[in-house]
Amino acid sequence: MTTAFLDHPVFLRHDMGSHHPERPARLEAIHQLLRERGLLSRVQAHEAPRVERAALLRVHQAAYLDRLAALAPREGFAFIDPDTAMNPYTLEAAERAAGAAVRATDLVLRGESDNAFCCVRPPGHHAEAGAAMGFCFYNNIACAAAHALAAHGLRRVAILDFDVHHGNGTEDIFRDDPRVLFCSSFQYPFYPNTPIDHGHPRIVSVPLPAGTRGMDFREAVGSTWFPALERFAPEMLFVSAGFDAHQDDPMADLLLNERDYAWISEEIVRFARTHCAGRLVSSLEGGYHLTALARAVAVHLECLLAG
Repeated sequence: MTTAFLDHPVFLRHDMGSHHPERPARLEAIHQLLRERGLLSRVQAHEAPRVERAALLRVHQAAYLDRLAALAPREGFAFIDPDTAMNPYTLEAAERAAGAAVRATDLVLRGESDNAFCCVRPPGHHAEAGAAMGFCFYNNIACAAAHALAAHGLRRVAILDFDVHHGNGTEDIFRDDPRVLFCSSFQYPFYPNTPIDHGHPRIVSVPLPAGTRGMDFREAVGSTWFPALERFAPEMLFVSAGFDAHQDDPMADLLLNERDYAWISEEIVRFARTHCAGRLVSSLEGGYHLTALARAVAVHLECLLAG
């Protein structure tokens, strides 16, 4: 299998303060372990481009994009909310994070890569159509899914989100789009405390109580996501890959480990291979314990490479 790996140096320059959990060291830890395990020599490396405004406008309001650009500081920090700040490099990093997901989609749908992993920050799945929040500015995976539909003519796509926090932004953007199935697992009750809509035909939510262990996670996801995927029959899968449900992560209270991330990654890759001609784009979301994050990303990438 050929796995595209999209990255850019500016992702290390976006900074929200020395004590902020979403920090450049996250990617540094990932890069170091991937090099040590020889995984970076096996991927197809690509530099993440800046996203085009047209791709952002498919999922975000024009007024929001203009407001965000106006807030970008020339020095210091500009706070969007108490947890979400911009420094002089944030806007470019956000543009390239979304651009990575769009470029990855092109690579896969043009047959230049079998699948792709976007090793990016800032993350994206909390960004709504008109609001930044939860460390997120542009909704990277939403940009990718919308691009597949608009630019490549796909009729149905699915987004799978296994971050410990609910992907409220992705749900907000695609709630009324019949072409998109959104499956997510997350700790609940927990940030961002999105009301759970169990009656929506294209939103498959798996809320997990604090203390949930791997086998219960596997049972809950396996019994809901994959039957829904088979019914919906997507032509491509998009993954919001958050690794903050790890038992070592300080931000939450779920108890997953690398074996659980290997399981969900293998199941997603298997479904893509069987039902979507292998077409899959994954983009990094959360994960804040540096060594746990790096190990989890490594097993995820190994599954993509194995195809």
